[in-house]
Amino acid sequence: MAEMRVQKILAGAGLGSRRQCEELIVEGRVKVNDRVAKLGDKADPERDIIYLDGVPLDLRTEKKYFLLNKPPGYITTVSDPQGRPTVMDLIREEGRFFPVGRLDKDTRGLLLITNDGHLAQRVMHPRFGMSKTYTVLAEGYLTPGKLKRLREGVELEDGITIPAKVRVLGRYGDRVLLEITLKEGRKRQVRRMCAAVGLKVLDLVRTRLGPLDLSGVPEGSYRELTPEEVRALLVWRDEDLQKDGLERDVGLENEEPEE
Repeated sequence: MAEMRVQKILAGAGLGSRRQCEELIVEGRVKVNDRVAKLGDKADPERDIIYLDGVPLDLRTEKKYFLLNKPPGYITTVSDPQGRPTVMDLIREEGRFFPVGRLDKDTRGLLLITNDGHLAQRVMHPRFGMSKTYTVLAEGYLTPGKLKRLREGVELEDGITIPAKVRVLGRYGDRVLLEITLKEGRKRQVRRMCAAVGLKVLDLVRTRLGPLDLSGVPEGSYRELTPEEVRALLVWRDEDLQKDGLERDVGLENEEPEE
């Protein structure tokens, strides 16, 4: 294949418009082989290795991206040796795809399905700070002190969690509805964080992933991402999570005192 300008190659790979791809180059985020690309540089996508943020791009396979609203009862894997249903049973598309990250069998909500390893690494790697927001229905008493621990860091067996954004959405007797936004993705993290402060998770739904949300996607269904959404994922730069003040939370004024 003949050489072509790097921004044209990037645009053809679905990373945005030609102008947007030029901005990626100007920002110094693109490399061709072992050198940082400059505007006007050319490359051969069949011969050269092009990197975005240090991750090599696969330019030869058509990339597809799907947003799945995962129902409970499905394993987040391509296949299961025990014959249990997997999230891939819900995807009716030709080609080889895989889920990005994991949701527990009983956890519902937003899950990406793709064949793009570069995007998958950006979403999962902690350095890019891809935020994940969950709605949590839990049983137990949440005091201001416990809420502060959830926000500032909870000691788990694999270390203390980084600060999280936590809002109390409602109280229903001995149950509490929370919204928790994380910038890390440890195994069963939300459930373990809640357990550490005496809360038992009854229902867990991932409602947002970076710039994406579940709007218009019924549970068990999926849709293809728009080019703008793919671009937003690839260039995501999350700001530091801001902690909400206790005055924004619901129902803490009648809680039991912290021991």
